[in-house]
Amino acid sequence: MKQLLLFVLLMAFCGQSLIAQEKKIWNETQEEKEQRMAWWTEARFGMFIHWGLYAQAARHEWVKKRERISDEEYQKYFEMFNPDLFDPTDWAKKAKAAGMKYAVITSKHHEGFNMFASEYTDYNIMNTPYGKDIIKEWVEAFRDEGLGVGFYYSLIDWHHPEYTIDRIHPQSAGTQEEYNELNKDRDMGVYREYLKNQVREILTNYGKIDILWLDYSFPGQFGKDHEDWGSIELLKMVRELQPEILVNDRADVKDYWGGWDFTTPEQFKVQKWPEENGVRIPWETCQTFSGSWGYYRDEHTWKDKKQLLVLLIESVSKGGNLLLNVGPTARGTFDHRADKALVEMGEWMKFNSRSVYGCTQAPDEFVAPDNTLLTYNPLTNRLYVHLLDYPMKNFLMKDFGDKVKYAQFLHDASEIQIGKPYGHWIKQETGENDINLLLPVNKPNIEIPVVELFLN
Repeated sequence: MKQLLLFVLLMAFCGQSLIAQEKKIWNETQEEKEQRMAWWTEARFGMFIHWGLYAQAARHEWVKKRERISDEEYQKYFEMFNPDLFDPTDWAKKAKAAGMKYAVITSKHHEGFNMFASEYTDYNIMNTPYGKDIIKEWVEAFRDEGLGVGFYYSLIDWHHPEYTIDRIHPQSAGTQEEYNELNKDRDMGVYREYLKNQVREILTNYGKIDILWLDYSFPGQFGKDHEDWGSIELLKMVRELQPEILVNDRADVKDYWGGWDFTTPEQFKVQKWPEENGVRIPWETCQTFSGSWGYYRDEHTWKDKKQLLVLLIESVSKGGNLLLNVGPTARGTFDHRADKALVEMGEWMKFNSRSVYGCTQAPDEFVAPDNTLLTYNPLTNRLYVHLLDYPMKNFLMKDFGDKVKYAQFLHDASEIQIGKPYGHWIKQETGENDINLLLPVNKPNIEIPVVELFLN
C-alpha cells in the first residue's frame, strides 16, 4: 500500500511538472521580463496606425464585414490602391512632436491585405499601383526619429481561401449546418501555416521589432481560439526570432508564461490597475480619436483636447500606457482632425511630459484631491497633481503636510506657496497634517495645469 501511495504521488508530481512545462513558452524570469519591458513602461504613450485598402471605402475598417462585401467586389480597392502622398518621415515627426515614444502599424488587418512584400500571397502592396513596400519605408522613417516600432498582424483573414468562415467573417452564417457547408472545402491547417510564415516574414525582414500586436481570438460557438491559430508554436517562434519583443494578449494563451506581455483594454477606461490572480499586470489601452480605427470620412464623434489628455493622464495614473490611433487616408495623409489633435497633445506634452514619462500610479498613501489625477515618478520621488477642474486660489491637500517640501507649476517651474489652511470655513474641514497650495486666481494658459510636488 505504501509503495502504491508513493507511486501515485510520483505520478501526480510528474503530471504537475508536465503541466507546468506545457504552460510555459520560454524560461524568462519575472525580473528579466521587467527589464525587457522597461523602455515601454517608461514611454507610456504610443501611436497606433490602422491603414489598409479599407481607407478607400472610408467608412470603417470593418466595412467588408459590415456590408458583407464579396472578395470580387472588394477587389477594386486592391486594384486602385495608390497612396501617392505617403510620407513616413512626416508621420514620424508628427508622432514624435505629439510626445509619442513608439508606434504600431497594421501590417495586415482582417481584410487580409498585406502592407508588406510577402512571398506567400500576391495580395500584398507590391502588386498594387503603389508597388513599394510600405512597411519597409515606415520602419526606416520611424526608427530614424528614435521611435520604437511595432507591427499589428491580424490573426483573422477575410481573403485567404483556406481560412474557415466564422461568426465575424463577411460570409458568416446562422447554423452549424450552414457553416459546415461553407467550410467543406477549406482547410484551417493550411491557413495556420500561412499565418506562421507571414509572422516569420515580418519579424525577419525588417530588423529589430519592438512590439507585436496579434489580433484577435474569439472563442466559443463559430469562433476561434489558440488551437485555430496554433498560438503556442507561433509564440515560441516569435520569442526565438525576436527575444526582446513585447507581445500583446490576444492570441488566447494568457495561461502560458511567455504567451503575452501586456493586456489591452480597447476603447475602455479601466476603473483600477488591471490584475491577474490579485497581481497587477502591465497594460495598455488602445483608443481612437473618433469612433473608427480606419479612415472614416463621415464619422464625426471626435474626442476633444481635454478628453484625449485625460485618457493619457488617467492611464498613467493607473500604471498603464495609451496607444492612440490614427487612420490615414487612401492617399497616405492624416485626417486634418487627427493632425489637429496631435498638435494639441504635443503642445501640452512639451511642457508637461515629465508627469507622464517614467510615471505610474501614486503610492496608496496619497489620496487624489477632488477633480484631480495623480501620477508619480519613483526615481525622482515627485508627485504630479493634474488639475482637471481648476480651483480658485485655495487648494486643500488632505494629509500632505509632512510629505511635501516644495511645490511648483510644471509648465513654467513657478513656485506655488505652501501654507496652512486659513479662514473660518476651510479650517472646519481640515486636519493638523493638511496643507493649502496658494494658486493664482486665474488659470494658467494650459488645458490641464500640473502641480509638481517635490516629496520628502
